[in-house]
Amino acid sequence: MGNKILVVDDNDLMLDLLSDRLGVEGFEVITADSLSQSLLEIQKSTPNVILTDYQLGDGTAFELLAWLKARDVRVPVIVLTGEATFDLAVQAVKNGAEQFIPKPVDFGFLTKMLRHTLEHSRFQLKDAVSKLEQSRHARDPFIGNSPAILELRKMAKRASEASVTVLIQGETGTGKGVLARWLHKMGSRSNEAFVDLNCAALSRELFESELFGHQKGAFTGAVSNKVGFLEAANHGTLFLDEIGDMDPQVQPKILKVVEERRFYRLGDVLERKTDVQILAASHRDLKKLAAEGTFRSDLYFRINTFPLRIPPLRERPEDLPLITDRLLAQLGSDMNHGPLRISDNARMALQRYSWPGNIRELRNVLERAALLSDDGVIDKAGLEFEAPLRQDFTENATNGTLTLKEMEKRHILQALEAEGGNVVRAAQRLGMPRSSLYAKIQEHGV
Repeated sequence: MGNKILVVDDNDLMLDLLSDRLGVEGFEVITADSLSQSLLEIQKSTPNVILTDYQLGDGTAFELLAWLKARDVRVPVIVLTGEATFDLAVQAVKNGAEQFIPKPVDFGFLTKMLRHTLEHSRFQLKDAVSKLEQSRHARDPFIGNSPAILELRKMAKRASEASVTVLIQGETGTGKGVLARWLHKMGSRSNEAFVDLNCAALSRELFESELFGHQKGAFTGAVSNKVGFLEAANHGTLFLDEIGDMDPQVQPKILKVVEERRFYRLGDVLERKTDVQILAASHRDLKKLAAEGTFRSDLYFRINTFPLRIPPLRERPEDLPLITDRLLAQLGSDMNHGPLRISDNARMALQRYSWPGNIRELRNVLERAALLSDDGVIDKAGLEFEAPLRQDFTENATNGTLTLKEMEKRHILQALEAEGGNVVRAAQRLGMPRSSLYAKIQEHGV
């Protein structure tokens, strides 16, 4: 970014004086002696800063500010005036002026002000470029045009417009964390911190220390005070991932945070306040867990203020081609592989698979196939799936060669395979009591 300054003044002596002094200080100066002339100069080449007198022969600095705003020309403007009043200064700032400086001008102060303004503009430009790059690489939680994903987009947009507690539910690999980050980015707290804490990854003691922080001496090994995630996320967003796996002893403390935005550091008697938006996520059915008594019902109702459910991939197969193409474009770039393509028979195989691991599993399958591909074309032979394809099941069922009992057995097998043999989670996936699933497992000899 340069240091070009447009100086506007209808007084020739003042215009020459400002131009000479600023030129000596190393600024690149262009001049205009009227409002109309300044507009022409801006259209020729946008300056980095505009230094203008308030009262010009054919208008005022406020008209210049209005012209810039109407055309979204983002240039900092410093207004000089010999008619300095408090009301005029307030009006100048309201109209978009960066600074309002009375005459006679202190050139030392003016030089410092111009350098500060240029530096601030450079920082803003750098920040804008950084945010643009982040947005380019940001993951989209709404890839597809299925009714389910369009409904999710609509509801998520509403959630982003209000700083409310949101519960995101969806199977493993559906992109709950991606949606949480999208909600933060699109909300009013986007310029503040986004803090992500996995409730299932830490022991109770470590989880409490990370979330609430602790005082020196609170426990063995606490050799200094520690700021917790709640304080780090103040004014921002706290994302509690897999909240359904949270230790029952911690749940009452989380309830207090959700309800009152208050907490204690471990080993401290001082109650602290926090202003955070809480996003929670779980792949488990929290309503069912609350009914079974393994998750506090009052906490469930508090975090369920605005529920969002991410549909699994098998419920929106029409989105699979678009998601596949988007992932292949990302993989081609990330792996420096060049453009990646997928054959028709590979696409058919993807459509026949049940995707228990959802989008995360799809990415892994494509990435592995891309690594094995020599010509950038992914074929069916290069695809490796964790569970069997649905081809035999679908064809046999269509031809009437499977009995209802055999179909039931295969459906149970698919659910168990999808959950890694975990009967509790398989029962949740099938929407049946755990005891009933155990009975069916015995009945079918699974």
